[in-house]
Amino acid sequence: MAGVSRSSLQPWLERWGLTPDGEAFTTEYTGSWLQPVRRGAIPAMLKISSAPEEIAGGALMEWWGGQGAARVLEREGEALLLERAIGSRSLIEMSKAGDDDAATAIICDAVAVLHAPRQPELPATLVPLDVWFRALAPAAAAHGGVLAKAEAVARNLLSEPRDVVALHGDVHHANILDFGSRGWLAIDPKGVLGERGYDYANPFCNPDTATALQPGRLQRYLTQVAERAAMEPQRLLMWILAYSGLSAAWILEDGQDWESEDFDLSIAELAAAELGL
Repeated sequence: MAGVSRSSLQPWLERWGLTPDGEAFTTEYTGSWLQPVRRGAIPAMLKISSAPEEIAGGALMEWWGGQGAARVLEREGEALLLERAIGSRSLIEMSKAGDDDAATAIICDAVAVLHAPRQPELPATLVPLDVWFRALAPAAAAHGGVLAKAEAVARNLLSEPRDVVALHGDVHHANILDFGSRGWLAIDPKGVLGERGYDYANPFCNPDTATALQPGRLQRYLTQVAERAAMEPQRLLMWILAYSGLSAAWILEDGQDWESEDFDLSIAELAAAELGL
């Protein structure tokens, strides 16, 4: 990504008095650079990104004030300094090791804290959810099928939103981390504004396709999440279908071939079937 490289880290290391505490690495989709650091004795993570959703996510994390999410220690422009997760537990490993229900409960509880009312005015950087969904309609028009069903359901949901909150925008097993005595906290939000049900949909597709498609998992997960999040199962299913369609549209935008055997719409098709579509 233009303007962001490994060399972008050094000025912020010096400015904020940080000591490297591990190898720097870059993220696949946003091109962000991350550097584990210490600020004195405090373990932290320095993140540099010029992607608008990453900058908006940093503003949202600061707004959360360390409640349900990692604390923001410094934030300026493309740079973000966060407290670092130091716990050894992993929701991905929990789900794969047969403790999927416990991981689900942790995710639901973490999302509930993020959605809780707060006094400060919402960050101006939040992107409305209908804007977030703009890639779905062209994909549905081009390919039809379950994507058209997802687009119709998304249009319905977005036209009459309920319980509008600041959304994380990318809730999944790798974005809720073990912060030791601080508990399970979120990282890497995208900064979206919309109905809270959206944040509960992505985990149905995670931690990987094999886990998500285990026989009976969708139905079991649906019952658990609907109860824990106090949502109507039918509306939650609608969000699962809408999100799955949007995720597929993003993958197509990134150049994935519609005919590729790696292009999988199974979760969307399962959700559509559960909805009787």
